[in-house]
Amino acid sequence: MKALLIPIAIAMTPLLAVSQAHAQASAPAKAKAAPGKNKKLAHSAQKAVEEVTPIEEDQTTQLNDEELATAKHVYVGDLPCELGAKVKITPMKRAGFFMVSTQHYRFRMHPVESRTGAIRLEDPQRGAMWLQLGNKSMLMSQKLGQRLADECQSPEQITYAEKLKANPLPSILDSTPGPQSTSTIKQPGG
Repeated sequence: MKALLIPIAIAMTPLLAVSQAHAQASAPAKAKAAPGKNKKLAHSAQKAVEEVTPIEEDQTTQLNDEELATAKHVYVGDLPCELGAKVKITPMKRAGFFMVSTQHYRFRMHPVESRTGAIRLEDPQRGAMWLQLGNKSMLMSQKLGQRLADECQSPEQITYAEKLKANPLPSILDSTPGPQSTSTIKQPGG
């Protein structure tokens, strides 16, 4: 067994010497690197940088009159969402544009046409969408394919949701109009 180990140790000696020389040569280069250059920022520092970094404004996006009218119905302010999340919607200087932010994301959004009548804001550069219905809103990432915030409600949406619970709208699947179809609930913002 000793006879076998000795030739292996002799054969590996040059490899160890080369790797040790390489480690010593690269050590001064690492020492010369700027301090903190390779360190990852703490989450709180990343958030602070994100909050003060301006989002590039796309001047090529022009809103038509219908989109500008839709923008007037977007709920602004802090909207509480499910699971303790919160979405903040702030109007920007440019008419019809909004900053939509959560704890981890910021989007520069503007209204786009919606065939359903819902208010829909999009950030095409970052692939995000804000969908505002009568009783709730949600923030979705089209790039990630998931909801970032759900069941978000402004005070007006909370009131509308309570009215819907007390007097639900008729189902489109019902063939006979029932007593519920005679009542109407005006959707907020519409």
